[in-house]
Parts: sequence; structure tokens; C-alpha cells
Amino acid sequence: MLLLSTILWSALIVGAPVQDEVPAEVPKVERQDDTVQEGEVTEESPTAEERLDVRISREESFAPQGKAVQYLVDDLNDDGSWGTHLPVSMLEAGFAIETYYSWQLAAHNLNVMALAAVPETPEVRAALDQAIDWMVTTKVSTRRSDWDVDYVWSALYGLVSCMQLLQDPRFAPEGEATEVRAKITARAKEYLEILEKNQSWSGGWAYYDNPPFIEVPTWATSFCTALVLPTLIDAKALGFEVEQRMLDRAQTYVKRCALPGGAFTYDWTPITRIQGVEHINKIEGSLGRTQVCHWALAKSGDKTITPDVIREGLEALFQHHGYLDHVRMRPVPHEGFHANAGYFYFFAHYYAAKVINLLPAEERESWHARLRHHVIKTQRENGSMSDFLDTNYLVNASTSFMVLTLEEGLTR
Repeated sequence: MLLLSTILWSALIVGAPVQDEVPAEVPKVERQDDTVQEGEVTEESPTAEERLDVRISREESFAPQGKAVQYLVDDLNDDGSWGTHLPVSMLEAGFAIETYYSWQLAAHNLNVMALAAVPETPEVRAALDQAIDWMVTTKVSTRRSDWDVDYVWSALYGLVSCMQLLQDPRFAPEGEATEVRAKITARAKEYLEILEKNQSWSGGWAYYDNPPFIEVPTWATSFCTALVLPTLIDAKALGFEVEQRMLDRAQTYVKRCALPGGAFTYDWTPITRIQGVEHINKIEGSLGRTQVCHWALAKSGDKTITPDVIREGLEALFQHHGYLDHVRMRPVPHEGFHANAGYFYFFAHYYAAKVINLLPAEERESWHARLRHHVIKTQRENGSMSDFLDTNYLVNASTSFMVLTLEEGLTR
């Protein structure tokens, strides 16, 4: 199943051009001599190690984040949605029609998370309220294919978004937003029901399925399962009906994906799929999964995820970051070394930021300073960014991941 999307995309788009990017200005390594010409090597020139270890302060991240937030506000449709439910590129051909709506929903939920996370202004609050209204009134996505169950994406981030809103003081039970809170709660229950129906026999969730195609999917991935595990725990704490067995199975699934050396397999199999010097289940291919799995297991009470384990995972991300740089904006999923895919780029950095905040407070800023550069350097002049295609749902999701990544490192 891992190769299914690669085969599909390869048949359609090998060598397809992508939109050129105009990177936004990012802080540069200062030189002592302003007269040095670009490209000239002097004793004061930054070393290769210094160029790879650019650090950006909290203060330097405010402007790029604000620019991304403004992009999300400006890109909001009149009806409170973002993007469209229609296929907008031949690079996305081959999926169920409902899948394009599922992607729109998933990106929309991430956008809501981003606007809810940043400091409130009248403009941001107006956009947030409009986006929440669309989120809780639009129809939920459904399964319209045998192998393509991408509607699970909308449920995963739909539940995460709803739970974050329900824990936001602005939508507290005793506040003025009682009616809105009731709608968010109702929508959260719908997403939770979808996840209950789609938890695979192995305990996790995914977006595709393998034969035999039955009502309950047979396939799951480590990262889909990890991203929602802490949210399911929060939902139970808030009084939602979440069976403990559901939580236990999900945690067990993620733990089974852990390998010696810090990698987490893409999906769990009784006999681990790994061979050769280059493979998706080696640490170089796990950069987008290790952080979210460490975060999920730690949040769910797994004592094996110690601060040292978290540090090792973060160091691996920075040490091997070139693999993610290489694959970002390549249109074929998993065409990079170690089968890295562009869609892991911003996903990896967001959960790296979250797992950093599980470390002792005194060391967090140093890690965040290293992380910020890798999302800010991708920003375009209009404030947006993308990971592997320029379709509206990916631009929106990538931009929101960037906003959320930076917000995790900002103590307001």
C-alpha cells in the first residue's frame, strides 16, 4: 500500500513542473566584513556547519508568522471556507471525488487551529468565527471508495481542532459562546464516530486501505495514529465517550512501530519491512514520524520516552534534515531518498516543536531557535508556503503548520 500512491503519481506527473517560489527574507548569518563579495571565501566566512545551524530568535519570528496569518485571513472565502472541494490540478487525478472535499476539510481544520492559536486581533477573530461557523455546519466527509479512505484525514484533524477549541477559554461552557460550543461539541462527536468506525484491526488509522476491502480498514500508519492519540485522551477527559480499549489499542500500535535507533516504521507489520542502506523505515526515512510518535507516546504516559530519547530524535531531525529539504516540492510522494515524501516537511516540524515543549523549560528556546529557520526559509512573498504541490489545500495546510510551529516556541 505504501507504494500505491507513488505508482499512481509517477504515472501522471514524473517531471511535472511546480510553481516557482520567491522566498521571503529570512535572517542571515552575519559577516564581519561587509565588503566581502557574495561567494567569496574568507577567514570570516561562515563554515558549512554554521550555514546548516542557522538560529532564529523569537523576536525574528514574529514578522514571518504574522505574514502567514495575514495570508490565511486574506485567503478566506466569503462563505467562511478555504480552498475548494473540486480537483484543481491534473496532478491530483485518480482519487475519489469525495477525497477533494476531505482534503479541503482537513486543511480547513488546520487553519482554524492556526487562527485560534495566535494572539487575537479584530481581523483574526472575525476570520476565526467565520471559519468555525463553516466548520461546524458543513457536511462531514464520507467514504466513497474501496481503497481511498482519505476522509479519515478530515476526521483526524477535525477532532484535534474541535478539542483545541473546546479547551479554549473563549469557548468555555459558562461564556458567551455557549451556542458555538454546543455546535463544536456536536461536530466533535461526529468526527469521533468516524474514528471509532475506522480504527483498524491493528489499532491505528490511515488514509488508504488494502484488500480485502471491508467496512473496517485493514491498514494503519504510525503517524496518523500518533497525531490523534493525545486528542482522544483529552476527549475522554472532557467527558466524551471514548473507550479505554480504543486508547490502549492506539498506543500499542504506535509503540509497535518503534525500532532500535529512533526510527518508527511507516506502518506496523509483524515482520518489519527494512532492508538495504536506504529505506523508509530507517531513521533518515523516519524524520517526519519520529517526532510525532515521541510526542504522542510521551503524552499518553509512556515512560520510555525520556528527555534523552526526545533529544536524540530532534538531533536526528537536524542531522539528516537535508533529506526533507531535498524532497520538499517534489510532486511524486516518496520519490526522495529513504522514500521521504514532501508532505512530511511541515508535519515533521510542527510535531518537533510540540515535542520540544516536553523538555525542561531552560533548554527549549535553543531547540526552537534551530527549528524556526527551516520553516521560515520556505515562506513566499505572499506569506504562504507548500510542501509538495501548489493545490489550495496543501498551501493552506502548510501555511497553518508553519504558524503553529512558530507559535509553539513563542511564550507570550
